[in-house]
Amino acid sequence: MNTGMLAFLSLLPIIAVAIFLVGLRWPASKAMPISYLVAIGLALFVWEVPGVNVAAASLHGLFTAGTLLYIIFGAILLLNTLQESGGIKTIRQGFIDISPDRRIQVIIVAWLFGSFIEGSAGFGTPAAVAVPLMVGLGFPAMAAVVAGMIIQSTPVSFGAVGTPMLVGVHSGLSADTSLTNDFLALTINIAEKVSILHMIAGTLVPLIVVAFMTRFFGKNKSFTEGLKIWKFALFSAFAMTIPYVIVANTLGPEFPSMAGGLIGLAIVIYAAKKGLFMPKEDEIWDFEEKSKWDPEWSGKLEIKDIVHKSGNMSMVKAWTPYILIGLFLVLTRLQSLPFMEWTQSWTLKWENIFGSDITTSFQPLYSPGSIFILVSVITYFLHGMNGKAYGRAWSQSGKTMLSASTALIFTVPMVQVFLNTGGGAAGYDRMPIELANAVAALTGDFWPIFATFIGGLGAFIAGSNTVSNMMFSLFQYDVGSQIGVDPTWIVALQAVGGAAGNMVCVHNVVAASAVVGLVGKEGTVIRKTLLPFAYYSLFAGSLGYAIVWFSEKGWFNTGSIIAMLIAAGAIYIIATNQRRANLLVNNSGINTPK
Repeated sequence: MNTGMLAFLSLLPIIAVAIFLVGLRWPASKAMPISYLVAIGLALFVWEVPGVNVAAASLHGLFTAGTLLYIIFGAILLLNTLQESGGIKTIRQGFIDISPDRRIQVIIVAWLFGSFIEGSAGFGTPAAVAVPLMVGLGFPAMAAVVAGMIIQSTPVSFGAVGTPMLVGVHSGLSADTSLTNDFLALTINIAEKVSILHMIAGTLVPLIVVAFMTRFFGKNKSFTEGLKIWKFALFSAFAMTIPYVIVANTLGPEFPSMAGGLIGLAIVIYAAKKGLFMPKEDEIWDFEEKSKWDPEWSGKLEIKDIVHKSGNMSMVKAWTPYILIGLFLVLTRLQSLPFMEWTQSWTLKWENIFGSDITTSFQPLYSPGSIFILVSVITYFLHGMNGKAYGRAWSQSGKTMLSASTALIFTVPMVQVFLNTGGGAAGYDRMPIELANAVAALTGDFWPIFATFIGGLGAFIAGSNTVSNMMFSLFQYDVGSQIGVDPTWIVALQAVGGAAGNMVCVHNVVAASAVVGLVGKEGTVIRKTLLPFAYYSLFAGSLGYAIVWFSEKGWFNTGSIIAMLIAAGAIYIIATNQRRANLLVNNSGINTPK
């Protein structure tokens, strides 16, 4: 069978997702079983993978889905605990004291706090922490999920203390021992390039978040209202990405996102309290009252305005659970400390399922879910809760988690079947590799522009930048060598695209939606995050093309032209929006009676 036909067949499970989940807006609980069945049919009858391997991959997927549900439960439990204790009310007031403007709040919580949590834990944890926190602050559930997914880009390559680079890229490249004698040094060199590409592409992410929020969830459905705070958005972007790049190029890939998010938080909150780049009092933006929201925006997670029994909880006490989350995540993920070895010492593992080479495992103590539950228990005592209130938190969290299970028990097995289609009797490579081979054959010298999209495709399918990098890094390196450019830049584009793919990854969207009880609207969320993903991948890919070909084609080449057009378009939109706003102010002044 030729490469083109194999690529088309490989696309069929993804096409099923696009049609039923995104196009027809079916809930994931109905769309993903179809995609799963398509993947099984292709694996058995086209790739001719043994039935036991397909069954093993499906079981591995079910086991992985269970680990995700465990994290979801822990995240919901923490939020419900804080709600029942009155902590959420105090945290909400704290943000109002910084600024009641929702645009400012979403940047601080999603972009900065989310980046820190991504750097600490990765693997979807920011959505499990930041998304319910935004709902607790009064955001519509869908607005919180969309914001939480869009920021899953810039910090992702260095998430979980650098795992996508140190595990994903490193293990992906080390499959070919002829490349180098020092794969760690090669990985660190690639990570430095990744940080530069992310810094440039990530500059517009906070602005995109607020513009999408005001456009899709505001009273006036206007991009303009979000773009009005472009100075604060760009300031917040650089407050995170400048430390991020410095750390990546001095300390290595473990700490860029963690340090960038934490330093950015300190800078931006201080600047906001001082009024720097802040909207004026008469320009504060907020959502309409809840009764006027579109019903599809709201999840089943009910946020109640509960006051602490003392009547006034201190801000430090209210925030302590989140501080503990960050602290415990960092302590258990630093190899230089003994806690990582201890938490990983207990592993539940099923090796060689049904005699296949597929192994599944789970480390309960290392899971963020255990940390969420531990902090919830600490909060029970710290906030002086009563047993009845804490029981409500557990009961409601269990119900919310169960509502997400139907979607995940088909989504993750589909992913595992798709990824484990190598070694079949037909002799074809795995579906994602066959798909990438076809794209590489078609694009030739233009491959750098498409390299990010392949990385994004890997993350979309696998739900992980780390897995995408493991799957495609060596392939990307080989393509770079074949077209005669520096292959390390091509692998860097893979890592950046894999990070951006988290914006549209099905099981990340399912998990983030489940945390706030927004089940059945996953396709609607992906429709809104597709454009930011396309921007990020195209902009980074164009920059990569300009860099790898500048020695032969000069800086003024196809890639630089596309990148400049995107940058010019952003500048034009911001500038015209500013002129429009100034015109409205002037007209208002003229028409106002003296």
